[in-house]
Amino acid sequence: MNLNTEKCAAEFRGVSFTYNKGIAYEKKAVRSVSLKIYGGCVTGLIGSTGSGKSTLIKMLNGLVKPDEGEVIVDGTNIWDKKVKIRDVRFKVGLVMQYPEYQLFDETVSEDIAFGPKNMGISGDELKRRVAEAAKFSGLDPDLLEKSPFDISGGQKRRAALAGVIAMTPSLLVLDEPAAGLDPAGRREILGRIKNYQRESGNSVVIVSHSMEDVAKYCDRLAVMNKGEIVLYDETDRVFSHGEELRDMGLDVPEITKVAEELARLGVDVGNDVYTVKYAAERLIEKYGLGK
Repeated sequence: MNLNTEKCAAEFRGVSFTYNKGIAYEKKAVRSVSLKIYGGCVTGLIGSTGSGKSTLIKMLNGLVKPDEGEVIVDGTNIWDKKVKIRDVRFKVGLVMQYPEYQLFDETVSEDIAFGPKNMGISGDELKRRVAEAAKFSGLDPDLLEKSPFDISGGQKRRAALAGVIAMTPSLLVLDEPAAGLDPAGRREILGRIKNYQRESGNSVVIVSHSMEDVAKYCDRLAVMNKGEIVLYDETDRVFSHGEELRDMGLDVPEITKVAEELARLGVDVGNDVYTVKYAAERLIEKYGLGK
């Protein structure tokens, strides 16, 4: 991990948000959250359904305005009077959980081009961005001239991702990016996102319910519960809080459960094991196994 603690890609400063404020059905979705998203890494955001994850990430590009607090991107409060939210959305690319709500143009190619066009990009540069973003997302070139409503759910997710990547945002935010994909598709798209972060140096935030996915691809994890951030640390340290996570209705990766069982049997590899590779390294280090 190349965590750049000097560069803060985005920051929440005491943000809160309530849906249906002032009426009987009001719901406090986010409660006084303060969180820094660092440069040079992939940050995962996990929490049970209704914990406030999606509301929080929508604040990053102005889809939701906090009732209290500040959202800082590139050192600037995005709701400052001098800031245009339109420009913020070029910097913070958001791929929503349901891609069918994000696709609307006549062809997949035109949909991918929509964001860059609004940035004033045209001609050969626009064509290059569309082609590269489609390739990055794993979209078959034959799909580019099809209607986005005539492609599969997994292809829609790839098209939505391509449309955001084409804008080259400094912060890429993805809500359940691997939903609707089979295991091979999940590995491919999440691997591409991880490679994108490494090659570009930009920051990535992934919201996911899959503990295996965040364990494998995220460098840091933030855990939300009842609208608050209750844990935020490097991935192995977060998963070392197995009982706390379970109490919040979450889980730990399967390999972490194996490590816990090994500890009960007297083979202690630590409670911070969260990937198979890490488990193997720990066994070799502590017991000389596999040498």
